[in-house]
Amino acid sequence: MGLATRKGAAGQSIPAGLCLCLCLGGAAQAHVPGHGDGPVAGVPIAEITHGQMPIIADHAGEILALAARVAGDTDFARILNYARIQRAWCGWGLVPGSISDEISPFNACSHAWLAATRELILRMDAAGTSAQARDLARRIDAEMLMSQTALDLCAYSASPYDTAGLVRPVWADVLRHPASLGSIGGVGLLALALAALALRWLLRPVSAVAA
Repeated sequence: MGLATRKGAAGQSIPAGLCLCLCLGGAAQAHVPGHGDGPVAGVPIAEITHGQMPIIADHAGEILALAARVAGDTDFARILNYARIQRAWCGWGLVPGSISDEISPFNACSHAWLAATRELILRMDAAGTSAQARDLARRIDAEMLMSQTALDLCAYSASPYDTAGLVRPVWADVLRHPASLGSIGGVGLLALALAALALRWLLRPVSAVAA
């Protein structure tokens, strides 16, 4: 399948697959916990489908690194800052199931940071920022077009975002999600073990120190 393109607002060609990502608004409306339903107060960010998230996540590090080197406008800087903050709130995508599992308490906030990350590569490509950004956009476009699941939807796929509204994990649901509970519990146990070792070292006998 060829990589058809269309002209963007900046006069540059935007890959059809990525344009498709922007245009998906779906017929269904969904409410994202922690995301307001009122007027947009910040920079608007288009929604992302459930199936597109893993593809963007695979390239997130490269996208964010490129974006950090771009002298973009104020809106671009706000989207980059939003993506970084949202990514941190979501545990940098490291919590099992946070991207792939719709019922994960981290899935809604994962939609937000990945939508923002995709917005960055769209803007860099449309502005002709660099050959690197253009090449990355084409690779993502090709993966979108070849993917069998890129158009898969979930409860959060019709939810747009804006930089003024952070989407936080649904902490109350952690206890009902074994993968998240096990991951967070494991980190907690490790932290307690390290704290116990540190305390034991600080409270060791003075004679042991002298020896």
